[in-house]
Amino acid sequence: MKSKLEYIWLDGYMPTQSLRSKTQVIDNFGGTLEECPMWSFDGSSTEQADGSSSDCLLKPVAIFPDPGRLNSYLVMTEVLNADGTPHVSNGRATIDDDDDDFWFGFEQEYFLWDIDTNLPPGFPPGGYPGPQGPYYCSVGAANAFGRDCVEEHFDLCLAAGINVEGINAEVAAGQWEFQVFAKGAKRAGDETWIARYLLERIGEKYGYSINWHPKPFGKLDWNGSGMHANFSNEVMRTSGKEETFTLICEEFGKNIERHISVYGADNDQRLTGDHETQSIDTFSYGVSDRGASIRIPVSTYTDGWVGRLEDRRTASNADPYKVAAAIVKTTKEALT
Repeated sequence: MKSKLEYIWLDGYMPTQSLRSKTQVIDNFGGTLEECPMWSFDGSSTEQADGSSSDCLLKPVAIFPDPGRLNSYLVMTEVLNADGTPHVSNGRATIDDDDDDFWFGFEQEYFLWDIDTNLPPGFPPGGYPGPQGPYYCSVGAANAFGRDCVEEHFDLCLAAGINVEGINAEVAAGQWEFQVFAKGAKRAGDETWIARYLLERIGEKYGYSINWHPKPFGKLDWNGSGMHANFSNEVMRTSGKEETFTLICEEFGKNIERHISVYGADNDQRLTGDHETQSIDTFSYGVSDRGASIRIPVSTYTDGWVGRLEDRRTASNADPYKVAAAIVKTTKEALT
Protein backbone atom coordinates (compact mmCIF):
# COMPACT_ATOMS: atom_id res chain seq x y z
CA MET A 1 0.00 0.00 0.00
CA LYS A 2 1.18 3.50 -0.79
CA SER A 3 1.08 6.20 1.90
CA LYS A 4 1.34 9.97 1.60
CA LEU A 5 3.68 11.78 3.99
CA GLU A 6 3.15 15.54 4.27
CA TYR A 7 6.43 17.07 5.46
CA ILE A 8 5.82 20.35 7.31
CA TRP A 9 8.42 22.94 8.25
CA LEU A 10 8.93 26.61 9.10
CA ASP A 11 10.50 28.87 6.51
CA GLY A 12 13.06 31.63 7.03
CA TYR A 13 10.85 34.67 6.55
CA MET A 14 11.37 37.42 9.09
CA PRO A 15 10.14 38.65 11.47
CA THR A 16 7.40 36.00 11.36
CA GLN A 17 7.94 32.56 9.87
CA SER A 18 5.36 30.80 7.72
CA LEU A 19 4.46 27.16 7.35
CA ARG A 20 5.58 25.20 4.29
CA SER A 21 4.82 21.62 3.26
CA LYS A 22 5.32 19.09 0.50
CA THR A 23 4.27 15.49 0.02
CA GLN A 24 6.12 12.29 -0.79
CA VAL A 25 4.75 8.79 -1.39
CA ILE A 26 6.20 5.75 0.43
CA ASP A 27 5.41 2.07 -0.06
CA ASN A 28 4.51 -0.22 2.85
CA PHE A 29 4.70 2.54 5.46
CA GLY A 30 3.95 1.40 9.01
CA GLY A 31 3.09 4.79 10.45
CA THR A 32 6.12 5.30 12.73
CA LEU A 33 8.44 8.27 12.98
CA GLU A 34 11.48 6.02 12.57
CA GLU A 35 10.32 5.06 9.07
CA CYS A 36 10.19 8.68 7.89
CA PRO A 37 13.31 9.39 5.80
CA MET A 38 15.31 12.58 5.94
CA TRP A 39 14.30 14.78 3.03
CA SER A 40 15.54 18.02 1.45
CA PHE A 41 14.13 21.16 -0.15
CA ASP A 42 15.21 24.28 -2.01
CA GLY A 43 16.08 26.73 0.74
CA SER A 44 16.63 29.54 -1.76
CA SER A 45 12.85 29.62 -2.29
CA THR A 46 12.05 29.95 1.42
CA GLU A 47 14.65 32.53 2.58
CA GLN A 48 16.76 29.73 4.10
CA ALA A 49 19.65 29.37 1.66
CA ASP A 50 21.51 31.01 -1.19
CA GLY A 51 20.83 29.79 -4.71
CA SER A 52 24.42 28.70 -5.16
CA SER A 53 24.09 26.26 -2.24
CA SER A 54 20.38 25.81 -1.77
CA ASP A 55 19.83 22.36 -0.25
CA CYS A 56 18.38 22.29 3.27
CA LEU A 57 17.42 19.15 5.14
CA LEU A 58 14.12 18.18 6.75
CA LYS A 59 14.54 16.03 9.86
CA PRO A 60 11.29 14.32 10.96
CA VAL A 61 10.54 14.95 14.65
CA ALA A 62 6.85 14.10 15.12
CA ILE A 63 4.18 12.26 13.16
CA PHE A 64 0.38 12.42 13.20
CA PRO A 65 -2.30 10.69 11.14
CA ASP A 66 -3.77 13.04 8.54
CA PRO A 67 -7.54 12.67 8.86
CA GLY A 68 -8.14 14.87 5.82
CA ARG A 69 -6.63 12.45 3.30
CA LEU A 70 -6.63 8.70 2.72
CA ASN A 71 -3.52 6.77 3.88
CA SER A 72 -1.78 10.01 4.85
CA TYR A 73 0.40 11.31 7.67
CA LEU A 74 1.52 14.74 8.85
CA VAL A 75 5.25 14.83 9.56
CA MET A 76 6.56 17.79 11.56
CA THR A 77 10.21 18.44 10.75
CA GLU A 78 13.17 20.55 11.84
CA VAL A 79 15.21 22.40 9.23
CA LEU A 80 18.90 21.51 9.18
CA ASN A 81 21.80 22.85 7.16
CA ALA A 82 23.33 20.54 4.56
CA ASP A 83 25.96 19.47 7.13
CA GLY A 84 23.26 18.36 9.59
CA THR A 85 23.55 21.28 12.01
CA PRO A 86 20.40 23.19 13.05
CA HIS A 87 19.46 25.98 10.65
CA VAL A 88 19.30 29.47 12.14
CA SER A 89 15.51 29.44 11.52
CA ASN A 90 15.09 26.27 13.60
CA GLY A 91 13.27 27.40 16.75
CA ARG A 92 12.88 23.84 18.02
CA ALA A 93 16.64 23.57 18.36
CA THR A 94 16.65 26.47 20.84
CA ILE A 95 15.11 24.15 23.45
CA ASP A 96 18.26 23.05 25.30
CA ASP A 97 16.76 20.20 27.28
CA ASP A 98 13.37 18.63 27.07
CA ASP A 99 11.43 16.14 29.14
CA ASP A 100 7.96 15.71 30.58
CA ASP A 101 8.78 17.88 33.61
CA PHE A 102 7.46 21.04 31.92
CA TRP A 103 3.82 21.08 30.85
CA PHE A 104 2.47 23.73 28.49
CA GLY A 105 -0.97 24.94 27.53
CA PHE A 106 -1.08 27.42 24.65
CA GLU A 107 -4.25 29.48 24.09
CA GLN A 108 -4.00 30.26 20.39
CA GLU A 109 -6.09 33.22 19.21
CA TYR A 110 -6.47 34.17 15.54
CA PHE A 111 -8.71 35.89 13.02
CA LEU A 112 -10.35 34.14 10.11
CA TRP A 113 -9.76 36.35 7.08
CA ASP A 114 -12.02 36.33 4.01
CA ILE A 115 -9.74 36.43 0.95
CA ASP A 116 -12.43 38.13 -1.16
CA THR A 117 -13.28 41.00 1.20
CA ASN A 118 -9.86 41.16 2.89
CA LEU A 119 -11.74 41.37 6.19
CA PRO A 120 -12.81 38.86 8.84
CA PRO A 121 -16.21 37.23 8.39
CA GLY A 122 -18.86 39.36 10.07
CA PHE A 123 -17.33 42.64 8.86
CA PRO A 124 -19.55 44.66 6.51
CA PRO A 125 -17.88 45.75 3.23
CA GLY A 126 -15.75 48.82 3.81
CA GLY A 127 -16.68 49.11 7.46
CA TYR A 128 -16.68 47.57 10.89
CA PRO A 129 -19.18 45.58 12.92
CA GLY A 130 -20.54 46.76 16.23
CA PRO A 131 -18.15 47.09 19.20
CA GLN A 132 -16.78 44.01 20.90
CA GLY A 133 -18.88 42.45 23.60
CA PRO A 134 -21.50 40.19 22.01
CA TYR A 135 -18.99 38.05 20.06
CA TYR A 136 -17.12 36.37 22.94
CA CYS A 137 -18.29 32.75 23.31
CA SER A 138 -21.27 33.76 21.18
CA VAL A 139 -24.02 31.68 19.62
CA GLY A 140 -26.14 32.68 16.65
CA ALA A 141 -25.63 34.01 13.14
CA ALA A 142 -25.67 37.64 14.30
CA ASN A 143 -22.52 37.25 16.39
CA ALA A 144 -20.67 34.01 15.54
CA PHE A 145 -18.92 33.99 12.18
CA GLY A 146 -16.99 31.16 10.53
CA ARG A 147 -18.12 28.42 12.90
CA ASP A 148 -18.22 25.71 10.20
CA CYS A 149 -14.52 26.20 9.49
CA VAL A 150 -13.61 26.34 13.17
CA GLU A 151 -15.58 23.21 14.07
CA GLU A 152 -14.09 21.24 11.18
CA HIS A 153 -10.61 22.27 12.29
CA PHE A 154 -11.43 21.15 15.83
CA ASP A 155 -12.53 17.73 14.61
CA LEU A 156 -9.46 17.31 12.41
CA CYS A 157 -7.12 18.13 15.29
CA LEU A 158 -8.79 15.57 17.53
CA ALA A 159 -8.72 12.93 14.79
CA ALA A 160 -5.01 13.63 14.25
CA GLY A 161 -4.29 12.97 17.93
CA ILE A 162 -3.49 16.58 18.80
CA ASN A 163 -4.43 17.34 22.38
CA VAL A 164 -6.71 20.29 21.64
CA GLU A 165 -8.63 20.93 24.83
CA GLY A 166 -11.23 23.34 23.56
CA ILE A 167 -12.31 26.17 21.26
CA ASN A 168 -14.28 29.38 21.69
CA ALA A 169 -15.28 32.49 19.81
CA GLU A 170 -13.23 35.48 20.95
CA VAL A 171 -14.05 39.11 21.66
CA ALA A 172 -14.04 40.43 18.08
CA ALA A 173 -16.12 39.36 15.10
CA GLY A 174 -14.39 36.56 13.21
CA GLN A 175 -11.84 36.01 16.01
CA TRP A 176 -11.49 32.53 17.54
CA GLU A 177 -9.27 30.54 19.88
CA PHE A 178 -8.17 26.95 20.34
CA GLN A 179 -6.16 25.54 23.25
CA VAL A 180 -3.40 22.92 23.03
CA PHE A 181 -1.95 21.10 26.05
CA ALA A 182 1.16 18.89 25.97
CA LYS A 183 3.85 17.55 28.26
CA GLY A 184 7.32 18.60 27.14
CA ALA A 185 8.41 21.83 25.46
CA LYS A 186 9.11 20.26 22.08
CA ARG A 187 5.89 18.26 22.02
CA ALA A 188 3.89 21.38 22.89
CA GLY A 189 5.48 23.19 19.96
CA ASP A 190 4.97 20.25 17.60
CA GLU A 191 1.27 19.98 18.38
CA THR A 192 0.64 23.72 18.22
CA TRP A 193 2.34 24.04 14.83
CA ILE A 194 0.47 21.05 13.40
CA ALA A 195 -2.80 22.54 14.69
CA ARG A 196 -1.89 25.81 12.96
CA TYR A 197 -1.08 23.92 9.76
CA LEU A 198 -4.44 22.14 9.80
CA LEU A 199 -6.23 25.46 10.35
CA GLU A 200 -4.43 27.06 7.40
CA ARG A 201 -5.28 24.07 5.22
CA ILE A 202 -8.94 23.81 6.16
CA GLY A 203 -9.25 27.57 5.66
CA GLU A 204 -8.50 27.01 1.97
CA LYS A 205 -11.79 25.10 1.68
CA TYR A 206 -13.81 28.01 3.08
CA GLY A 207 -11.95 30.85 1.36
CA TYR A 208 -10.29 31.99 4.59
CA SER A 209 -6.68 32.77 5.23
CA ILE A 210 -5.61 32.88 8.87
CA ASN A 211 -4.44 36.19 10.30
CA TRP A 212 -1.96 35.58 13.13
CA HIS A 213 -1.05 39.26 13.60
CA PRO A 214 -1.38 40.35 17.25
CA LYS A 215 -3.20 43.57 16.37
CA PRO A 216 -4.57 43.46 12.81
CA PHE A 217 -6.73 46.56 13.36
CA GLY A 218 -4.08 48.77 14.90
CA LYS A 219 -5.36 51.24 17.44
CA LEU A 220 -9.05 50.42 17.26
CA ASP A 221 -10.74 49.86 20.61
CA TRP A 222 -10.56 46.06 20.36
CA ASN A 223 -8.50 43.35 21.96
CA GLY A 224 -5.64 41.91 19.94
CA SER A 225 -4.75 38.25 19.44
CA GLY A 226 -2.45 36.46 21.87
CA MET A 227 -1.16 32.99 22.58
CA HIS A 228 -1.29 32.94 26.36
CA ALA A 229 1.33 30.49 27.61
CA ASN A 230 0.29 28.39 30.61
CA PHE A 231 3.13 26.41 32.15
CA SER A 232 4.18 24.36 35.14
CA ASN A 233 6.89 21.97 36.24
CA GLU A 234 7.01 19.36 38.98
CA VAL A 235 8.09 21.88 41.60
CA MET A 236 5.16 24.16 40.79
CA ARG A 237 2.73 21.26 40.77
CA THR A 238 3.80 20.00 44.21
CA SER A 239 5.40 22.93 46.07
CA GLY A 240 2.51 24.23 48.12
CA LYS A 241 4.47 27.44 48.74
CA GLU A 242 3.60 30.95 47.59
CA GLU A 243 7.33 31.66 47.65
CA THR A 244 7.89 29.27 44.73
CA PHE A 245 5.61 31.26 42.45
CA THR A 246 6.94 34.60 43.69
CA LEU A 247 10.51 33.53 42.87
CA ILE A 248 9.51 32.52 39.36
CA CYS A 249 7.54 35.69 38.67
CA GLU A 250 10.33 37.89 40.00
CA GLU A 251 12.85 36.08 37.75
CA PHE A 252 10.62 36.69 34.74
CA GLY A 253 10.59 40.36 35.67
CA LYS A 254 14.40 40.39 35.49
CA ASN A 255 14.37 38.94 31.98
CA ILE A 256 11.83 41.02 30.07
CA GLU A 257 13.92 41.25 26.89
CA ARG A 258 14.61 37.49 26.79
CA HIS A 259 10.90 36.85 26.58
CA ILE A 260 9.63 39.81 24.57
CA SER A 261 12.28 39.14 21.90
CA VAL A 262 10.61 35.79 21.08
CA TYR A 263 7.01 36.59 21.99
CA GLY A 264 6.04 37.74 18.49
CA ALA A 265 6.57 40.57 16.00
CA ASP A 266 4.53 43.78 16.38
CA ASN A 267 3.58 42.77 19.90
CA ASP A 268 4.07 46.38 20.98
CA GLN A 269 0.82 47.16 19.15
CA ARG A 270 -0.99 44.70 21.41
CA LEU A 271 0.82 45.14 24.74
CA THR A 272 -0.29 48.69 25.44
CA GLY A 273 -1.66 48.39 28.96
CA ASP A 274 -5.23 48.37 27.62
CA HIS A 275 -7.53 45.55 26.54
CA GLU A 276 -6.44 43.06 29.21
CA THR A 277 -2.70 43.58 28.67
CA GLN A 278 0.24 45.04 30.55
CA SER A 279 2.54 47.49 28.73
CA ILE A 280 5.33 45.81 26.81
CA ASP A 281 8.08 47.55 28.80
CA THR A 282 6.49 46.93 32.21
CA PHE A 283 6.30 43.71 34.21
CA SER A 284 3.67 42.79 36.78
CA TYR A 285 2.02 39.70 38.20
CA GLY A 286 -0.98 38.97 40.38
CA VAL A 287 -3.65 36.46 41.30
CA SER A 288 -6.49 36.42 38.75
CA ASP A 289 -5.13 39.63 37.14
CA ARG A 290 -5.75 39.63 33.40
CA GLY A 291 -4.08 43.01 33.09
CA ALA A 292 -0.78 41.64 34.41
CA SER A 293 2.18 40.26 32.49
CA ILE A 294 1.78 36.98 34.36
CA ARG A 295 -1.54 35.92 35.82
CA ILE A 296 -1.51 33.56 38.77
CA PRO A 297 -4.70 31.54 38.18
CA VAL A 298 -7.06 31.62 41.11
CA SER A 299 -6.99 27.80 41.14
CA THR A 300 -3.24 27.85 41.87
CA TYR A 301 -3.98 29.95 44.94
CA THR A 302 -7.10 28.12 46.14
CA ASP A 303 -5.45 24.71 45.66
CA GLY A 304 -2.77 25.69 48.16
CA TRP A 305 -0.15 27.14 45.83
CA VAL A 306 0.17 24.19 43.49
CA GLY A 307 -0.47 24.51 39.77
CA ARG A 308 0.53 26.77 36.91
CA LEU A 309 1.26 30.29 35.78
CA GLU A 310 -0.03 32.08 32.68
CA ASP A 311 2.29 34.38 30.75
CA ARG A 312 -0.18 36.66 28.97
CA ARG A 313 2.38 38.58 26.92
CA THR A 314 2.84 36.01 24.15
CA ALA A 315 1.48 37.18 20.79
CA SER A 316 -0.59 35.04 18.45
CA ASN A 317 2.21 34.95 15.86
CA ALA A 318 4.95 33.79 18.27
CA ASP A 319 6.87 30.56 17.69
CA PRO A 320 5.77 28.20 20.50
CA TYR A 321 9.16 26.47 20.40
CA LYS A 322 11.00 29.71 21.20
CA VAL A 323 8.39 30.71 23.76
CA ALA A 324 8.72 27.38 25.57
CA ALA A 325 12.52 27.54 25.46
CA ALA A 326 12.54 30.97 27.15
CA ILE A 327 10.02 29.89 29.79
CA VAL A 328 11.97 26.75 30.66
CA LYS A 329 15.22 28.71 30.93
CA THR A 330 13.87 31.45 33.19
CA THR A 331 11.89 29.08 35.42
CA LYS A 332 14.95 26.88 35.98
CA GLU A 333 17.06 29.92 36.81
CA ALA A 334 14.46 30.99 39.38
CA LEU A 335 14.47 27.64 41.13
CA THR A 336 18.23 26.98 41.26
